Amino acid sequence: MARYTESVCRQCRREGTKLFLKGDRCYNEAKCAVMKRHTPPGQHGQARARKASEYGTQLREKQKCRRAYGVLESQFRKYYDMASNMRGITGDNMLCLLERRLDNVVYRMGIAVSRSQARQLVTHAHFNVNGRPVDIASFQVKVGDVISVKEGKKSSPYFEALKNSAKSSKMPKWLDFDTEKLEGKILALPTREDIDSQINEQMIVELYSK
Repeated sequence: MARYTESVCRQCRREGTKLFLKGDRCYNEAKCAVMKRHTPPGQHGQARARKASEYGTQLREKQKCRRAYGVLESQFRKYYDMASNMRGITGDNMLCLLERRLDNVVYRMGIAVSRSQARQLVTHAHFNVNGRPVDIASFQVKVGDVISVKEGKKSSPYFEALKNSAKSSKMPKWLDFDTEKLEGKILALPTREDIDSQINEQMIVELYSK
């Protein structure tokens, strides 16, 4: 499977905003690459900025969203196609589908510090969904699903430390997670108001609808 292997901080610099791809490090201004370098990566990054075209602005918005959730172009296009065939607003539907990915849910519950770490935990088969093992990061959760750490994994140092940590205050209201039981539940489907990402999804819809 294809995957990005270079520094993820380059992606934040390219988009000119924090995508929070490295967890706690992104909150440290002294270590954040975007705060230290305000230009895109590469030898031409410091060239005089040119006014972006409408297409260029839409493309950057799509790339920002795709990179934030850590999905490939082909995967991202599939989410758009699925969203466009659903009832409701296409942009909202697309973000909802991205939020319902299992790796994103693990991240939102505070089990992992970044989506990439959450994806690694999922693919290494650390979780059950409704009592059954699931190791597919793109697995779509639904209302009522229970995500739990496997019994054999709970004794690992990582999850032992998680038990002793306080419940995250940043957890979305559509999720719940019990740090003592290492078990979470999907209380509702996410809405646009529940998603704190600084993404203009309408630009992405306009880009794909051309």
